[in-house]
Amino acid sequence: MHLPAVGPRTEARLWQAGIADWAAALASGSAPGIGRARWATMQRMLEECRRSLQAREHRYFAERLAQRYHWRAWPDFRHAAAYLDIETTGLHRAAQVTVVGVYDGLRVHSFVLGDNLDLLPEFLDQFALIVTFNGATFDLPFLRRRFPRLDLSQLHMDLRYALREAGISGGLKSIERRMGLVRDEDIAQLDGLDAVRLWQEYVRGDDRSLDLLVRYNAADVANLETLAEHAYRELWKRCRAGCRVPPG
Repeated sequence: MHLPAVGPRTEARLWQAGIADWAAALASGSAPGIGRARWATMQRMLEECRRSLQAREHRYFAERLAQRYHWRAWPDFRHAAAYLDIETTGLHRAAQVTVVGVYDGLRVHSFVLGDNLDLLPEFLDQFALIVTFNGATFDLPFLRRRFPRLDLSQLHMDLRYALREAGISGGLKSIERRMGLVRDEDIAQLDGLDAVRLWQEYVRGDDRSLDLLVRYNAADVANLETLAEHAYRELWKRCRAGCRVPPG
């Protein structure tokens, strides 16, 4: 799908012809519905793709794969994934980013306005894939306004849309509950409005409110890896089932 002019129908036709992966494509002298000259060009591009994947050049694929299909890169780049969520002072464009949580697969790193928030851009540089829930319309635009020079050229898996395509819609917390993911009791009922309130209380001098806000934010990112794995598995299953190709 990252090759020029290859969409779902062309991909399905290749799979149904037994060309189910890059190795099979490189070994095949022809492909259904594709002229020999074009097929030879695609094979040369696949050689370049294979070298880029071996070198883990994530930006190569981020530039060539439509954003709605970035989920396909998750298993190859999950070793360098950042599961990210932000809190703000409101929803308006002038609202400030107050807390950013990043789960790296081992632990949650918290970045707080007035403390270490300015370290976030350098920290994010090490990751190949950013995973969010509704990040395309909320988290990443806010971060771009807060850090105009922030490089967000990584692959981006937005679970709001990936899960919806997998047949699971709704907000993050409702999806977590349906999948049996449980939060600590004292933060289980908190929402975005509470995050704004907790920050205001902290600004007025209540350090306990900041502690609760940071824990609430950490809970938002802690389960994203589990949800990403589920979304990937279900989406890939649907892709393969639609083409009658066994899951690979």
